[in-house]
Amino acid sequence: MSLETLLLTSCAAILGAAIGSFLNVVIHRTPRSESIAYPGSRCTACGHSLSWSDNIPVLSWLALRGRCRYCKAPISARYMVVELMTAAVFALAVLEFGAGLAGVRAALLGTFLIATMFIDIDHLLILDSITIPVAAAGLLLSIALHQALSALEGAFLGAALFGAVYLISRGRGLGLGDVKLAACLGIFLGLANGITAFAASFVIGALLALPVLALSSRGRKDVLPFGPFLVLAALIVTFSPVLVFGPYQAYQSFVSRHLGM
Repeated sequence: MSLETLLLTSCAAILGAAIGSFLNVVIHRTPRSESIAYPGSRCTACGHSLSWSDNIPVLSWLALRGRCRYCKAPISARYMVVELMTAAVFALAVLEFGAGLAGVRAALLGTFLIATMFIDIDHLLILDSITIPVAAAGLLLSIALHQALSALEGAFLGAALFGAVYLISRGRGLGLGDVKLAACLGIFLGLANGITAFAASFVIGALLALPVLALSSRGRKDVLPFGPFLVLAALIVTFSPVLVFGPYQAYQSFVSRHLGM
């Protein structure tokens, strides 16, 4: 890795961590219909306003040992996890796509996916107030990158596929929010990667949901959010496609070597 790439990646990671700190506010407040701008950051236990030194991404949580400086209430480690995840997404965006518009689009997608995953896990909600603006931004970036047709095809595929599942299951398999999420992801992923990600989401869902249902107290009528499976699939296809395509390519190579096909 060249020095220039290292510096760009490091700067991207730092920026991502800072955005991740703000993302924690979005994840906490948006589902509650609270303003993300006012009031400023404060302890959710005692309500004390936090100083700048309490808001340094990752470092503040470590320095405070996961407790509020004022009331000593525990601070969830998830705040730091979100910051680290966003930092990683920004760094990977630069490494995989460069520091141009393609990298910006990948970083935006990753940020959106992180917020969507945690909100869906906590509240079983995929919010239009986040999905629609991000979809519009993704379409504009795709137009600027001369990939508008693929983006529209991906959006149509996501909406049609998950819309069909929604209608067939009468909303029991997934919700309308998942349909909108799939359409939004199609804009970012395009048709080819969209097909892969959507297929992978069902595989991931089966692999993760069945053990959870078997080992937990959830019944068949309990709701298990599908959004996180879409998020994981989109993250893998965007930032680590080898995890999806690698086994298939290895299989092709094996068949070619041993069966002469």
